[in-house]
Amino acid sequence: MHAWEAIQKSVDYIEEHLQEDISSETLAEMVGLSPFYFQRLFKRLVKKPVQEYIKLRRLSKVILELGTDEQRILDIALDYGFSSHANFTRAFKKTYGITPEEYKKSHPRLNTFAKPEVSMNYITIDENVPLIVGNIVLEVQRKQLYSKEVYLGFASEVNIADQVPVGESTGIDVPGQLWNNFHARKEKIADLIDPDIELGMSHMANSEKGTFTYFAGSFAKSPNVEIRDPFIKQELPAGEYIVCSIEAETFEELVTTALDQANKYLFGTWLKNHSLVTQSFSAEKYYKGKANENYMEIWVIPIPVDSL
Repeated sequence: MHAWEAIQKSVDYIEEHLQEDISSETLAEMVGLSPFYFQRLFKRLVKKPVQEYIKLRRLSKVILELGTDEQRILDIALDYGFSSHANFTRAFKKTYGITPEEYKKSHPRLNTFAKPEVSMNYITIDENVPLIVGNIVLEVQRKQLYSKEVYLGFASEVNIADQVPVGESTGIDVPGQLWNNFHARKEKIADLIDPDIELGMSHMANSEKGTFTYFAGSFAKSPNVEIRDPFIKQELPAGEYIVCSIEAETFEELVTTALDQANKYLFGTWLKNHSLVTQSFSAEKYYKGKANENYMEIWVIPIPVDSL
């Protein structure tokens, strides 16, 4: 068994037993490693210590439970191994910056730590070759956009350190909140947009401030569309792109776990192993009109080697 296979086995086990007591010693014994080496290897590959990872995955599950009114907060906390309401509230607020009660009132979008597919760090596919990992399918290819695309929506500045996966931090999901705002108000421009094609764009990174600008919106029916306040216009420029397509079993999985894993694979493994560098830009295109399909794409702009 490769070292990464041992860690993947432990990650899979954790996911299936989140409502039970899980010790690092038990996990190490299960995969045939010493506790010392297992914990070092786990932190290296998962980017979190074992018990910290378990806590973050439990809190991710708790958020789903808090989305309903069927159970008390204390009952949910106890189900996932928190010893008391105070202990749970302390962990929740430290992780997300708000209390469980505050979350239950307004349900803001939160960054959560997704279950990783460690194996993806060790698999490199060629262009136009699908990769099936867990419940998702990825494929990377080059595309030429011959004319610009125009989108209408909203934009906001985002702290890089506060976003998963780029900053590996948890808290309020600013892009997610921006999407909520756009979806709540897009009826005002319903005659100008195609609601089945949406774009999330990360661009205009500011290294000094540690921020980037995120745009969320829908495809404009005309490239010469007139802007209506408070919406703004954003262009996806013509040119060559590297596109990572993603398919998942559900839309919720597509825009959370699958998107997180695809971003990590594209930027952390695929581009690196193909010796490719891209501009400080990425776009997420959502095709909501595809019947019985949960499909989206990540678009990035390669930088020609001779310009480096």
